[in-house]
Amino acid sequence: MCFSATASLTAGAALMIVGAVTVRRARRRVELPFALIPVLFGIQQLIEGTIWLTFPDKAPMMNTVLTLVYSLFSHVLWPIYVPIAILLIEPVLWRRRVLLAIALVGAAVGLYLLYFLVSLPIVSQVQGRHIAYVSTHFYIVVVMLLYVLSTCVSMLFSSHTKVRLFGLAAFVAFVAAYVFYSVWLISVWCFFAAVLSVIVLLYFPPRSKKPSGQPPTSELQSPAM
Repeated sequence: MCFSATASLTAGAALMIVGAVTVRRARRRVELPFALIPVLFGIQQLIEGTIWLTFPDKAPMMNTVLTLVYSLFSHVLWPIYVPIAILLIEPVLWRRRVLLAIALVGAAVGLYLLYFLVSLPIVSQVQGRHIAYVSTHFYIVVVMLLYVLSTCVSMLFSSHTKVRLFGLAAFVAFVAAYVFYSVWLISVWCFFAAVLSVIVLLYFPPRSKKPSGQPPTSELQSPAM
């Protein structure tokens, strides 16, 4: 696979289109956070595509700013956002309790990484055909495991098949990225996860059809805790 500005910008643009469809198909307010996942990944990929354009030393200030913004997505947003988005669409009580616990863990991980983003900003570098984000604290084993728990394993606790499929695919992508692209894990895994987020579209049937097992369109309230 060729990782480049073109790849990231193309993926970002495509995901924005997919995201527009998923948001349009969402029938309840509680589904919007899950529907927005492709949009958020699209923004993240557009940012990385622009980071590519700042090398080598073409726009150092822009590189610094965009690297920080990208890292806010990769390190802070996803471990906090994903379990909450899954929790909001989960109707089964025991699964909601598990997801709530994972969401608290994800919030702790995100805030921990945010602290080090502020105190020790990440540097992006081109190494080979990939961007390496120098992030020492992300690679602490406990932090990484809790991050994967929040972003991937949380989806496996969903009662929705398509959500579990996305979680499984994201986990497999993490393992592949870690084994074959460990130096560039953050960039490569985020790219894979972004592309895989098109699976979110499968959760939302066209508005002309009623989703099986879903409440009526008029039901806008979130499920009780």
